Amino acid sequence: MASIRRSTYPGPQIPYPGAYDAHMSDDAQALLATGERFLAEGDWVQAAQAFTAVLEIGSSAVALDGLGDARFWLGDHHEGVELREQAYAAHLRDGERERAVDVALWLCRIHAANFGNDAAAAGWLARARRLVDEHGLGSRRPQVLLHEAFATPDPSQSEALARKAYELGQDAGDADLQLCALSQLGAALVEQGHVDDGVGYLDEAMAGSLGGEGRHRDTVVFTSCTTMISCTTCAEFERAVQWIRATDRYARRYGSPFLYVECRTLYGAILVSIGDWVQAEEELTAALEASRHAMPALHHQALATLAGLRLDQGRLEEAERLVVGLEDQPPAVGAVARIHLRHGRGVTAETALRRCLAAVGSERLESLPLWELLGEAELAQDRPDAALEVAGRLAEIGASQRCAIATARAARLEGRAREAADRARAHPHLETALAAFTRLGMPLEAARTRLLLAEALREDASEVAVDEARVSLAAFEALGAAHDADRAARLLRDLGVSASRAGPKGLQLLTKREQEVLGLLGEGLTNADIADRLYISPRTVEQHVARVLAKLGVTNRTEAAAEAIRQGTTGAQL
Repeated sequence: MASIRRSTYPGPQIPYPGAYDAHMSDDAQALLATGERFLAEGDWVQAAQAFTAVLEIGSSAVALDGLGDARFWLGDHHEGVELREQAYAAHLRDGERERAVDVALWLCRIHAANFGNDAAAAGWLARARRLVDEHGLGSRRPQVLLHEAFATPDPSQSEALARKAYELGQDAGDADLQLCALSQLGAALVEQGHVDDGVGYLDEAMAGSLGGEGRHRDTVVFTSCTTMISCTTCAEFERAVQWIRATDRYARRYGSPFLYVECRTLYGAILVSIGDWVQAEEELTAALEASRHAMPALHHQALATLAGLRLDQGRLEEAERLVVGLEDQPPAVGAVARIHLRHGRGVTAETALRRCLAAVGSERLESLPLWELLGEAELAQDRPDAALEVAGRLAEIGASQRCAIATARAARLEGRAREAADRARAHPHLETALAAFTRLGMPLEAARTRLLLAEALREDASEVAVDEARVSLAAFEALGAAHDADRAARLLRDLGVSASRAGPKGLQLLTKREQEVLGLLGEGLTNADIADRLYISPRTVEQHVARVLAKLGVTNRTEAAAEAIRQGTTGAQL
């Protein structure tokens, strides 16, 4: 996992709101004001159009900055960076060194957070520091200090720098700087193992930023991404989920605050865990696109997380395609092992898992899912005693790290291992795991545990087993977990209960716009054609198509089109 300091200090929505290029005409300055207003409202398309219109009139560093901001929020990260690089040079030519420092610091954090390019990030930070030092730009020194806090690999040094940045923010009355410094301080403490103190600062920073204490929108982005990464690092899963839900109002207005590849990928993984697979699909797709030209580790992490979602959905072949060539990459080993287990290759899965645990460290919290998979690999080879040993090791990690997810996984694995010798002894462990996954708000894991419980009870309490299997089947169907739903339906049939899969049930869940898109898919239109027909951008069409596929539980456009034809949902009938 990359450093938890890979976040971003907020820059202004445009470098200096209200300050325009003096040489521009009145019309151009009016357009600049319009672009600024649209940025503040979160209307990225209109903002981009306004700034583009300015640049058609003449050169403007401020318009380049604003356009770069808008393009970045629209997901065109590389174009946003290119525009900001042009703005940096233009500001220097105009003698606007403070603005140039702002842009240099933005480029520093984006190269680190989105592209994993530490060399480029260090270069831009050094350039900003030199401009501040050589030209006495004292107003920008606190921001440079904060960037140094997240750039240093030493968490204790990061803590000291963040504390200093916070003090300077207090002296200057800069709420944005204070909130971001608190968040960075929390991240540094978490990395040092002071989890309780660290998450306290993270919570405070999140509350202040979402409460509107800061002036800049990107303050929420900074604190959200720092919190997501840090909570995942220390397995504070419940806290991460709670803060995700707390950002809903912000997301509805501006879009997801998890804009940087690592935090966006983690955000997508947590959305998968809590059952919001439609939004998870969007976030992971965005993370993949943003990381396409980034350092490989970031792209691999996004690919592996999406592969995990595909496995949860029962889309095995797609998952296999996603991890081709990543078999030895730590982020992908979990998905690779699950694929081996689905094909009955327990020995191969065990080999991959043990190799990865030895390489990344068996004590690391991100290794927790690998431990349970290792136990499953032992069970696949008819070695319940070995699986019990793995469950015991996992339980030890859970107890020492105070990690509820580890405890839940350990209990479930022990229940499965006990079932091989005595079904009655499996029951209490599975009940413990079921209660834990339910409390954590993880519907897929809870349903899978419930199905294991039904299998354990099938001989001694068949009526209870039927009830448990029915509940799990309903949960799998609601999520779109096709493979697990097939298992639940098969168990019900084995118990003498008529059970069949409901098939795609997502049609009634589609919004009006999604129904329109589905109908046009049924007509065989491309994304570009749909965009022209509905007067929306191709990127928006891509997002709608992803939601339609997820809600219908289908794997591609062809299947969605077939479903549209079957349902009579064609464009002519909308």
